[in-house]
Amino acid sequence: MRTEKSQSKAMPKRIPTEAGDTDAISLLTADHEHVKDLFEQFESMTDRAVVSKKRLADEICKELTVHATVEEEIFYPAVRAAGKEFEDLIDEAVVEHSSAKQLIAEIEAMDPGEDLYDAKVKVLSEMIEHHVQEEEGEVFPKVRKAKLDLEELGQQMAERKEELSI
Repeated sequence: MRTEKSQSKAMPKRIPTEAGDTDAISLLTADHEHVKDLFEQFESMTDRAVVSKKRLADEICKELTVHATVEEEIFYPAVRAAGKEFEDLIDEAVVEHSSAKQLIAEIEAMDPGEDLYDAKVKVLSEMIEHHVQEEEGEVFPKVRKAKLDLEELGQQMAERKEELSI
């Protein structure tokens, strides 16, 4: 168990992928996979599983909120600073986050029995799927070629994610 703050810089508490695979893009990709799995679990639930649906939808919303915060506070500014060629891609990602956050707030304020609850979770799933495809297909390959210290960035992101997840 870690008791000193200084230890967190040496090694994150949670490693989301295989050991040693803690660069920024690997962390974000692991988040993408985790949320995709949560959405799939939600879609397989029956209408009778109201309590479980609410719990799972809330978990999805929290995971997405933490992920978006880490991207917006750490990853996107670093990528933006890496070159002008990233401006449009990051601007679009920020707008997509804004739309997702609005839908997340609506879902969190609802109960599973309410009209449009499942539809809103489904639309959120589709929005996130589109966002992930763009990040993994366009942004991440370009970022890997940029002169960024993805390991250091990954450490910062893991620490921030840990703070937000408490």
